[in-house]
Amino acid sequence: MNKTKLESKVIDFIQRYSLISPEGMVVVGVSGGADSVCLLHILAKWQKRLRIRLHVAHLNHQLRGVESEVDAQYVSDLARSLDIPITIDKQDVAAYRTERNCSIEEAARELRYAFLARVAREVGANRIAIGHTRDDQVETILMHILRGTGITGLCGLAPCSPIPTCRDDGQGISWPASPLSLRASPMNRGRGNLLVIRPLLDITREETTSYCQEHQLNPRIDSSNLSLSFFRNRLRLELLPLLRQYNPGVDQALLRLADIAKEDNAFIEQQVSQLWDEVARQENNAIYLDKKQLASLPVALQRQLLRAAVTKLAGDVRDIEASHIEAARSLLNKPASKKISLPHGLICHGGYDELVIASPPDESGSRQSQLPSCPFPPLLGEFPIKVPGETALPGWKVIAKIGAASSPLSDTLGQSNLIAHFDLRKTGIELFVRQRRPGDRFQPLGMNMPKKLYEFMVDAKIPRSWRGHIPIVCSPRQIIWVVGWRIDDRVKVTPTRRGKEILRLEFIRSQ
Repeated sequence: MNKTKLESKVIDFIQRYSLISPEGMVVVGVSGGADSVCLLHILAKWQKRLRIRLHVAHLNHQLRGVESEVDAQYVSDLARSLDIPITIDKQDVAAYRTERNCSIEEAARELRYAFLARVAREVGANRIAIGHTRDDQVETILMHILRGTGITGLCGLAPCSPIPTCRDDGQGISWPASPLSLRASPMNRGRGNLLVIRPLLDITREETTSYCQEHQLNPRIDSSNLSLSFFRNRLRLELLPLLRQYNPGVDQALLRLADIAKEDNAFIEQQVSQLWDEVARQENNAIYLDKKQLASLPVALQRQLLRAAVTKLAGDVRDIEASHIEAARSLLNKPASKKISLPHGLICHGGYDELVIASPPDESGSRQSQLPSCPFPPLLGEFPIKVPGETALPGWKVIAKIGAASSPLSDTLGQSNLIAHFDLRKTGIELFVRQRRPGDRFQPLGMNMPKKLYEFMVDAKIPRSWRGHIPIVCSPRQIIWVVGWRIDDRVKVTPTRRGKEILRLEFIRSQ
């Protein structure tokens, strides 16, 4: 059998990336447009040589009335002419969009992948072939750049990737708020090997259109592809033509950028794989990352480790943008108990020793099992601090130093939440450490009035179970430091006192 030039490119691409296993079943998603029709026709022509079986899947999104019905009939007739079995279904994308409160594009995507996954499960396939082309790759990379992406987003579409987490059990579509619940369900067992393949990523839309004309396939034209109400359409019809006026080779430039990003990303992922067991541990639906080790790594590895943690919990990093990763990374330098929300319903908590990425609360509303464990040992009693000098406490060593600052010192907690600087004249040297007591008050740094310690801890979102363990440093007159969170504003180092005697206290966990 002689290959056409385009067929040769597609078959070579499939073999180069090992997209299809011999003797396997492949579900081909066919919309009726030129790209998917071209893909189906080539795979049908070469299925015996590739030693594969095919099954066509078509989803009617019910967005274009009669036009959608005609598309479904066209795909059905095409599959019959190629002697390939087909599954056709309907889904109300508009209603699902309202239910999910998302865009039409996102709703259609979720329903489509859920449908394809169901068909693959029913026919015993482990591959789903999609007609994404090189033009789709260019648009995707540019779209990621515009929305704000890290190096992973610059890689664009992969020749082969896991199917996004979704479910269609025949009783309706479900796209859970937390993919964790889905991954644990009996329905989803065996889904780990289900992959989406994109054999046309080296092919342009112009080539698929020409192929269809040459073989008189008469593909359908989706009128919604001309609507400027969709972001991708505006990018394809307005922005890319404008960019090509500035640089006629902008498509190739974006593809080169993706190739470079893929190589860099592959190297970083290899390093992360080697580091994972040293930095991270997983318990149930939470991943714990060692803050000290994570903070000591290059920023590129920090970001990739966080992305890896999200991927393990959520199944993919869909909707995870660079801003989310940076927000999680910022917790490395913030007081313990701070937290942020991530897509897929995940929460990132900051502890003293660990950063925790976990699922939402269970039905009882409890997060306790997913909060960082209390980093403070019990501190019963009252203990004097030797100033200057070292003091051994249960679970702690306290180092007190006195010196004149030759350069401005931080008035906050310095580089560590367990280090603080004070005006020695205001604190004196008769200091001691104790637990909190009922009625305690202090004036948090930056405030002009004292505040109840209990209210401060509530406002700082310090977990209830931690509060009795936090060391409270006091002078005979007042609290001067809630260790790990805030010093008292009245003992801070002011500009007029720089160069005078400064007290530096550091708490170090002892074994």
